[in-house]
Amino acid sequence: MRKAVLFLIITFSLSWGLAGIYYALGGRLTSPYAIIMLLLYMYTPALSAIIVQKAIYKEPVMGPLKVSFRWNRWFLVAWLLPLVIALAAMRVSLLFPGVEFSWGMEGLYERLATSFPPDQIAQMKEQAALLPVHPFWLAMIQGLIAGITVNAFFGFGEELGWRGLLQDQLSFLGFWRSSLLIGLIWGVWHTPVIIQGYNYPASPLIGAFLMITWTLLLSPLFSYVRLRSGSVVAAAIVHGSLNGTIGLSFMLLKGGNELIVGGMGLAGFIVLFAANLGLWFYDRTYEKEPVA
Repeated sequence: MRKAVLFLIITFSLSWGLAGIYYALGGRLTSPYAIIMLLLYMYTPALSAIIVQKAIYKEPVMGPLKVSFRWNRWFLVAWLLPLVIALAAMRVSLLFPGVEFSWGMEGLYERLATSFPPDQIAQMKEQAALLPVHPFWLAMIQGLIAGITVNAFFGFGEELGWRGLLQDQLSFLGFWRSSLLIGLIWGVWHTPVIIQGYNYPASPLIGAFLMITWTLLLSPLFSYVRLRSGSVVAAAIVHGSLNGTIGLSFMLLKGGNELIVGGMGLAGFIVLFAANLGLWFYDRTYEKEPVA
């Protein structure tokens, strides 16, 4: 438990300190430098895990933290599960009043209009019309490719800490309690960037609480993938694929708002709750670590 506490102290000091310095110097999420800050932010859990594991406890990283590239079918599940979640969230979103399917992506352009000037929106529409296939299919392919490559690389920056060191240290709590505690910590960790408008730009304060709800619901699924695959690399893939495909959940929707529709709104929460319920019925042997 002491190792987990040290990890959390170092992680929050590095990440919240980084965000605090960035904002104090005038940096904002609309700045071109924001992407650099966010990528560094994502790697603070991994850096903290390495500091605790190697520098403080003088223990190896690869074995104890389950860094394994040995492929099994759960790597495929990790890659494709987020796409299923995104598509299911889009379908559930259509059940809400005032939300409709829009193959012309009118709703997406309306959301983008809050961040881009009209001439750029017009240019986006022209470029989309010239594409040989619908942008939705291109976004799906790009999201899946990114999910298992560059997104997984940066997802590893978080997962080595959350599903590597922390999941191992909190395993004595049992699967559900440890997963939910990690989900709570994971959500709170996002707070400095969420309240600045990341993910929920129109509702940053409410968004901070919604982010915690989202990570609470995601955490058991990520933890289960890590346990069944026997590798934190699979957790990085599910993380990367989620980041790459979650935008599909609202790309073809018109109406509603960011609190209701899409994978990070109420519709997504319903899908994730159902997935967790299905997981609870599917497998009661969570404490085992099968690799196939």
